[in-house]
Amino acid sequence: MPSRTHSSPRVAVLADSDTRWKWGALTAYRIQSDIRLDGYLLRGRATPTVRQLDEVGARADSLREIRGVDFVRSVDRTRYDVVVLACVGGAVQAMLHGLARAWRGAQQRPVVVTGYVGVVYEKLADGLLLRHGADVVLANSRHDADRFREVYRGVGADDGSIAECALPFLGGDRYRGAGATGTPDPYTVVFAAQPSVPESRADRTYLLRRAVEHARKHPDREVLIKLRSKPGEHTTHIEELPYQKLAAKAPGGLPANCRLVYGNMGEVLDRTDLMVTVSSTAALESLHRGIPTAVLTDLGIREVLGNHHFLGSGCLASWDELDAGHRPEPDADWLARQGVAAHGEYEQAFDAARARVTALRTADRLPPITPYYTPRTAPGYLPGILARHGLDPHGEPLAGYADAPEETGGLRRVARETVREAARGAYRHGVQRVAPAIRRWGQL
Repeated sequence: MPSRTHSSPRVAVLADSDTRWKWGALTAYRIQSDIRLDGYLLRGRATPTVRQLDEVGARADSLREIRGVDFVRSVDRTRYDVVVLACVGGAVQAMLHGLARAWRGAQQRPVVVTGYVGVVYEKLADGLLLRHGADVVLANSRHDADRFREVYRGVGADDGSIAECALPFLGGDRYRGAGATGTPDPYTVVFAAQPSVPESRADRTYLLRRAVEHARKHPDREVLIKLRSKPGEHTTHIEELPYQKLAAKAPGGLPANCRLVYGNMGEVLDRTDLMVTVSSTAALESLHRGIPTAVLTDLGIREVLGNHHFLGSGCLASWDELDAGHRPEPDADWLARQGVAAHGEYEQAFDAARARVTALRTADRLPPITPYYTPRTAPGYLPGILARHGLDPHGEPLAGYADAPEETGGLRRVARETVREAARGAYRHGVQRVAPAIRRWGQL
């Protein structure tokens, strides 16, 4: 259990993908900078590779892969002050039940914090109720905080855990306009690709074609197609049709002023003059810096694409408009409600969350963790969620999970990484080749 006397709080962050690790680690530092941070990567299909971790750049004092049941054991044994659950909703719910069981009757326990890695445009009720039970549920904007409270109140659940803040990775130098540095660098357009939006080959091929055509129509511009992962790597979402493969088959290839790029988004934004995306959180990062940002309408404004979230933003535009020289102008009121402090006050966005976590951390005693979902309220839903993470409906390890040896080393070494990559290759083949074929056969 945590100590209330040492000066540097000890924080554990559990994440299940590269982007959630980035959110979880940076959130921990936003809440309090002078911490010891132990990182745990939940083992699964999206466990980040070493390259992805390097690209994210969020540091930790220790970092290891782990199963969910072993994370519960580790946190129960270690004197943590704060635990940040930066995972998909089902994993958060499982950990809440496991930790609730482990800490039952304890005099002291860590403060449990969770939230979302970016824009919440789908599964609002589902994701929120799976996160209920944490001491603090972070909302990345005033807009989200209002919606989150409405969901909790709508089911009669306590909404006191919700704390408004902002995305922890906003920042960087403010955009000063093309050519502001006096350098000969070309006007740079960045298309921020997403792993699963849009989903179909036709739509993804269309977006790639339009980016390439923009480069050909504007030879004085550099068009960068910013990719989230390299072939074989997974992120938060499965990518069945990587843009790398589509680009390799592009008629005539990519022009000299158009190329695929990887790397930290912040570094890419340092040289961006126009950000283009369907609905990526990169749009908020760009808007925060004051960079002209376009949210594409070419494929419609639809909930499945997530671009409906940007209604009223002033950023909706088509490739035709961008080809003609249009530069969207964002709406100031919309930016303020979305937690984008384009004109300052960003640091203050974390004051409420910081104060809440500090008050809980220094309290004499915290109440038991009590998720909304229990074997009584969701008997047909909860057991399956917990079982996926090795727990029974009461948060106890299932037979077979409890007896399996726990790996105690750090992030797996090269030999284990090789085995895992081979397994991922087989899984990727199934996702990218076999599954789409089966779906096509089913439509015949």
